[in-house]
Amino acid sequence: MTDGPTHSHWDAVPELDPGMQAGMVRALRDALQATLIETHISWVLVAGGQAYKFKKAMSTAFLDQSTRELRLRACKEELRLNRRLAPELYESVVAVTGSTSAPLLGGSGPVIDHAVRMRSFDQDGLWERRAEQGTLTAADVDSLVALLVEFHERCERVDPASLFGTSAAVRHTVLQNLQELEQAGLAELLTTEDRDRLRTWEEEAFAKAHHRIDERRTRGHVRECHGDLHLGNVTLFEGRTTVFDGIEFSPALRWTDVMADLAFMAMDLQAHGLSPLANRLLNAYVEASGDHDGLPVLDYLLVHRALVRAKVALLRARQQGQRDEPAAMAAARRYLGLALQLTAAPAPQLIITHGCSGSGKSTVTQRLLEELGAVRLRSDVERRRLEHLADVARYSDAANEATYARLVLLAERLLKDGHPVILDATFLRSASRQVAWQLAKKLQVPFAILDFVNGAELDLMRRRLIERAARGGDASEADIAVLEDQLKRIEPLQAEEMVVVRPAWPQR
Repeated sequence: MTDGPTHSHWDAVPELDPGMQAGMVRALRDALQATLIETHISWVLVAGGQAYKFKKAMSTAFLDQSTRELRLRACKEELRLNRRLAPELYESVVAVTGSTSAPLLGGSGPVIDHAVRMRSFDQDGLWERRAEQGTLTAADVDSLVALLVEFHERCERVDPASLFGTSAAVRHTVLQNLQELEQAGLAELLTTEDRDRLRTWEEEAFAKAHHRIDERRTRGHVRECHGDLHLGNVTLFEGRTTVFDGIEFSPALRWTDVMADLAFMAMDLQAHGLSPLANRLLNAYVEASGDHDGLPVLDYLLVHRALVRAKVALLRARQQGQRDEPAAMAAARRYLGLALQLTAAPAPQLIITHGCSGSGKSTVTQRLLEELGAVRLRSDVERRRLEHLADVARYSDAANEATYARLVLLAERLLKDGHPVILDATFLRSASRQVAWQLAKKLQVPFAILDFVNGAELDLMRRRLIERAARGGDASEADIAVLEDQLKRIEPLQAEEMVVVRPAWPQR
């Protein structure tokens, strides 16, 4: 939807240069008595419950919005793309008429520019501000996961005939970003040794990941995503987590593996000192989507996204007239530091649990995965993914055997890729624990058992199961009958069963 005159009125209207456009925006700011927010590629005027976003008249290696027609096209794309996630925010494309010294939003005169009209929102709801204030919560992260899983599922899949999302295209973007960083002044922020380390890591990481990148594209994981999912583009609007400002100016940057969206947000949480929430995000998404195969490409994407944010911050610092140059330079240093940190060699380990349903395994392992950055595989979740067990009782011997086989298979893949893994299952039988132990020995990774049998209170476990069933929505379907059967089947830990860690028992 476009308000006001269209390009048929353009013939006699000269193109705006950056200075003329900046003057137009300032004149509108004054006329509307608006607040002006500036980014490296846009201006936003906020007034009277509305926000008007203008594309800067500029051209760079990664975008071209230097002409009125290109900016109109970008405005229309922004409206289309962002209505997928925030239809309540994005209203229309509005024409600017009049002159650069006396511009009007709408009107009947010749069109000099266009803007995206949105509803404004309280800037204190932005996740970036909430992260800085320490008010971003686990519930916020969980709400974003639910939104993303549903969004990615309905996103259009890439045309196999296109080049978007191929390993070659992904690497081209990464290398181009590194080149633009160099041009923007990377040498001022990183030593030659660190810059060489980044490039060496990129070459080695890509060599490991490129086959999987292409395999995932073939399987349909490259879709028309958001493309710019950092903390500054998520807000709390009317009580709901709302994602906005997706990439419109570059199809190559939004037609990506769904893991690229996830990597952007996880990286930004880490950059803001919120690694536990980043780990929660990754685990919750993979658990809900079942996309474990996306994790092997994650490290490459995490570093790439950190470099993207470093470049944006550096470009912003370099723009003339920016009053927040010190803050932008500090942000560039922070993201570059994180990129280097993310290139460190992984430390895989295998942890399993031992305890009945309701003994607190999932509560404790949730805290543990957030602290360690581990991938948790829950038997109750993976059991549901085994379609061939549809006609078999959920907790029968056959179901248990198939579930444990799946857990060990997934764990082996993840451990080989360098991820710490937690297997959240009862592991009541010594034989099942031995299989996990043998896997750890084969891969030469540390192994530990979290014991939830000794110290667990039977009455507390029963109460938890009853309350969980009443709440609904939990992956576990274990009830009192299942618990009673488990109690009969417990095979105690043997002295030789490696390291046993007894966690602090969660009480409520």
